[in-house]
Amino acid sequence: MKQPLITNTKCECGHQNPVGTVLCEACGKPLDERLEGDLEMRYDGVARRSQRVNPGIIDRVWNFFSSVKIAIYLIVLTLLGSTLGTVFPQESTFLNIDASTYYKETYGTAGDIYYKLGLSHTYSSWWFVTLLVMIGASLVICSLDRVLPLYKALTRQKIRKHRQFLTRQKVTLVTPLDAEPAAWVSSMADTLRRKRYNVKTDGDSLLAEKHRFSRWGPYVIHIGLIVFLLAVLARGLPGLYMDQHLAFPQGEPTKIPETSYYLSNEKFTVEFYTDAEMPEEFRGKKVLPKLFETAAVLYECTADCGNPAKEPQLTEVARHDIKVNSPLSYNGMKAYQFDYNLTPILRSVQPQLVDSQTGESYGKFKLEMKNSQRTYQVGPYTLELKEKYMDFGLDDEGKPVSKSPNPNAPAFLFVIKGPRLPAEGQQYFYFPKQVDQEQFQQQAINDKLAGAERFLELDVTDMADVDFAESTSYLNIRVDRAMPFVWIGAGIVMLGLVLGFYWQHRRIWLTVDQGELVLGGHTNKNWFGFRREIVQLLGKMDLNVDDKSLGGGGGQS
Repeated sequence: MKQPLITNTKCECGHQNPVGTVLCEACGKPLDERLEGDLEMRYDGVARRSQRVNPGIIDRVWNFFSSVKIAIYLIVLTLLGSTLGTVFPQESTFLNIDASTYYKETYGTAGDIYYKLGLSHTYSSWWFVTLLVMIGASLVICSLDRVLPLYKALTRQKIRKHRQFLTRQKVTLVTPLDAEPAAWVSSMADTLRRKRYNVKTDGDSLLAEKHRFSRWGPYVIHIGLIVFLLAVLARGLPGLYMDQHLAFPQGEPTKIPETSYYLSNEKFTVEFYTDAEMPEEFRGKKVLPKLFETAAVLYECTADCGNPAKEPQLTEVARHDIKVNSPLSYNGMKAYQFDYNLTPILRSVQPQLVDSQTGESYGKFKLEMKNSQRTYQVGPYTLELKEKYMDFGLDDEGKPVSKSPNPNAPAFLFVIKGPRLPAEGQQYFYFPKQVDQEQFQQQAINDKLAGAERFLELDVTDMADVDFAESTSYLNIRVDRAMPFVWIGAGIVMLGLVLGFYWQHRRIWLTVDQGELVLGGHTNKNWFGFRREIVQLLGKMDLNVDDKSLGGGGGQS
């Protein structure tokens, strides 16, 4: 309910109230006589910062975020954004795809628009994170705008209240009383204490309340939501969250990005269902794995970790046979079995440098697919690695690109320097796989690069010079150090819900004035139960009233 502006905030009791106060902070009398009906008791009529008459820039920002309507709009926008993020799978759910082409090829024009709008990474996008931050700011400012006035009102409650404050409560009673006021109030106080009320008296006046803590339930929920949001946002900080699908070729330690750990697939094992074990409708049609596991060893790099010229020094820290739902776990990091590939993957080759005109061989060198050196010395010739493509392909403009980080179609561009070659060297494209040499026309590329004077060739003549990884295990590497705080936030939210739902803040004010008992009561919920309780309390004091007669007095003075 929008309150009219109040210019004179001094009450007849002499208390000077801040601008925006609806009920006198001392006696509770309504400061605007034009307001009718039951009193608004949500914050006991105390002024809030968002009700300032002449707000400045900071106050306008405060007012914006303190609005419940704005908070609802932000939540609705966030829900809509989350919904859009589920139209097509997010990029993070895939293993080794080119997102710029995948969505268009798979989902057509709609997928292309989805990708270009940035919805393929909705939950890490700047606008989604901004919405979460704005919701968090709204929770904080909404809470402060309300909890501070409420705390002030509840901790400074006066026992004696103005008659209008009592008679305009939602639960009120005005009835003759023949007993001696102070003695009756003292006896009533004892009755209320037996009902676990906290009672304060002042002569012929009384204030009783219980379960005040339940008023903080909504704000405890806000605290839990703030902790939850901070934990979600913290996932964007380095080292706190990781969810990647990585390939681990058998027999080769592979670095886990953004960490100091290496994981080695020592042996991959897969067992398949036999035809006898398969349902009849699948026999001869499908091959299903019964079990696949990775004998994994986790290493931590202790020296030369970032030096490409030296081999990293690794120390074993964990060993585990990774199966589905049985991950390797170490220091907050988990490695789950995700998929596998039984196709052999090229790990290294030892090509020899040959003079194609004379057939002379200048020697061999070991070329690693992943950890390739930058320079190789072969006889009198020096080979400098200029570019490397793990999965060679061509983009829309015909330029060479690597389609994935896996050595599916590796290609190397060398600059060879030495005798009979130009001073700047000669470029040479090398495809280790014979099938790739034919598909991408290695000889034609090199003829074009070097012209008619090319006489050097790289070739593998012995299969013993080729090293394959027999299988590849795909593992899902997860690190989520923010998750404990997500659960803490969820626990705080549940605590706030319990506080707010299972208890009610009940208050009873009464005074004996000129032979009349004037009683007013307020609770934040369960008014019927509150009325019945007051009827029972008065019954023990030999005052028999009907709970239906405890309605609001409206305009009594």
